[in-house]
Amino acid sequence: MRRLSCLLGLCGVLSIMPAYAAPASHTVQAVASFTVLADVVAHVGGTHVHVTSLVPPDGDPHEFEPSPDDARQLRQADIVFMSGEGLETWFSRLAHAAGYHGTPVIVSNGISLYTPPGRHQAEADPHVWNSVSNVIIWTNNIRDALIAIDPADADSFRASAATYVTQLRTLDHDIRERIATIPADHRRILTSHDAFGYFGRAYGLTFMAPQGLSTETEASAGDVASLIQQIRQTGVTTYFLENATDPRMVQQVARATDARPGGELYAEALSPPGGPAPDYITMMRHNTDLMVAAMQKAR
Repeated sequence: MRRLSCLLGLCGVLSIMPAYAAPASHTVQAVASFTVLADVVAHVGGTHVHVTSLVPPDGDPHEFEPSPDDARQLRQADIVFMSGEGLETWFSRLAHAAGYHGTPVIVSNGISLYTPPGRHQAEADPHVWNSVSNVIIWTNNIRDALIAIDPADADSFRASAATYVTQLRTLDHDIRERIATIPADHRRILTSHDAFGYFGRAYGLTFMAPQGLSTETEASAGDVASLIQQIRQTGVTTYFLENATDPRMVQQVARATDARPGGELYAEALSPPGGPAPDYITMMRHNTDLMVAAMQKAR
């Protein structure tokens, strides 16, 4: 994996997420830390904002290693959006190397944070977007930040945000209806790492994973053994890979428990445009469809 020394020009440039719209001289140049956030910014900004994602599609926002081109994008940005809550641990290093002295917009401000129970050290889950209601908060924060930097287009930002919030509320309602078809004692899912806490809290599911909140952490042998025992006791029969994480640990757990593969979830990165999760709403529907299908089979 390329280290931060890439910023000094010692390696090639990472591919950047394709632009959402062709930039024009009057457009706001926005940078978002990762693809899920970039998609929401693009929906609110519309034609008045050109959005670039630093972490590319299928990229891991925990272990991202910036490139010289990322530093250039940051220097040229009119506004920068981050999720915050400990997700983008690499950003301060990138900002220092790029000479960026601005203040990023933290879109998760105002969200009620979730701390997974039973951990040795209390740590808030940074994966806030896996509850749709949190992305409604994102949307309103993005709207206000864009109005502040481009007041001439305020009406457009308000209208776009309102339209997107309506779509998000429909999505939230649909997910709740799908999950409600599964008995409460069958709502258990095995994934690669602990990225779905907000989904579980919002929609009444229990998620189990060998890795913690960050893919940078490593599960101990004791943690894995305890998870295997828990899976056997609860009867989980399906496991899921994630598009941006190493599958080996969850596959090890699956072999020990005879769990079957259920497909690939998109926990923290969109797919490329031609994939199954090219935008946030499609991503959430894709994940819900796979989970519900697996839980129905387990009944």
